[in-house]
Amino acid sequence: MKVAYYPGCTLKTKAKNLETSALACLDALGVEWQELERWNCCGAVYSLADDDLIHLVAPVRDLIRAKQQGHEMVLTLCSMCYNTLARANELMKHDEEKRKTINLFMDEEPDYFGEVKVVHFLDFLRDVYGWENFKAKVVNPLNGMKVAPYYGCTLLRPKEAGIDRFDNPSIFQDCMTALGAEAINFPMSTQCCGTYQVLGNPEAALKVSFDILTNAKAHGAEALVLACPLCDYNLGKRQPEMKEKYELAGDVPLFYFTQLMALALGVKPEDCRFELNREVSLEFLRDKNLVKATA
Repeated sequence: MKVAYYPGCTLKTKAKNLETSALACLDALGVEWQELERWNCCGAVYSLADDDLIHLVAPVRDLIRAKQQGHEMVLTLCSMCYNTLARANELMKHDEEKRKTINLFMDEEPDYFGEVKVVHFLDFLRDVYGWENFKAKVVNPLNGMKVAPYYGCTLLRPKEAGIDRFDNPSIFQDCMTALGAEAINFPMSTQCCGTYQVLGNPEAALKVSFDILTNAKAHGAEALVLACPLCDYNLGKRQPEMKEKYELAGDVPLFYFTQLMALALGVKPEDCRFELNREVSLEFLRDKNLVKATA
């Protein structure tokens, strides 16, 4: 099995622990991957302005690259990259007028009609690889670990581009259960972490992130697992501010889902880049005997 892989910008800088662990997982699963050549930033967010077609040039160009290189499917890791690429793809498939405008504007590129399927790693596991095949690859089950899958906004919305139903999703829970962990459902798992309000209204973003962590802990979660670098920043890196302002009761370990996958698949801990997580996350894994104290 071979897939095209779109990394996006943040995975090459602040979220190397997401990319490195994910690629190690693909190797462990026997999936041959090829990073897209000449990829560019997807634009980070999908424009909310209906007439802002210029904002679609970046993601559509990435999809053209995949098509040019002979791929029928492109795999993504970052939730926001997935959302931007998938929604641009839907528009190019179904909106004839806007598709024509974009293709005419990109006159040095071949026309694109939505031929490439955009998948996130999670729905790739469910729909292409298969949960049973995935479970058969687990060599170090995460027994005794209570983790709360956090979807956030962009994996599930809008409906036509989401990887699962937004009102009662289960794909993230199914992934964690396949790894042997106990997946904790909590009401705020699909609520926005504050996203880019961290720039415009940092106090509001801090409060909602605090509420999400508190809600997860109240439902029995020992740690949060997520797929978005911005969520990791708001929910993880800002915990010292939460402890100071809202008296957050203890640090909450956070992991990219691919890091826990990698451990369960037998990948070496050093290939998961846990040093880029907060120290509390590594301490949690030591307590669970999933990494050695010298890691």
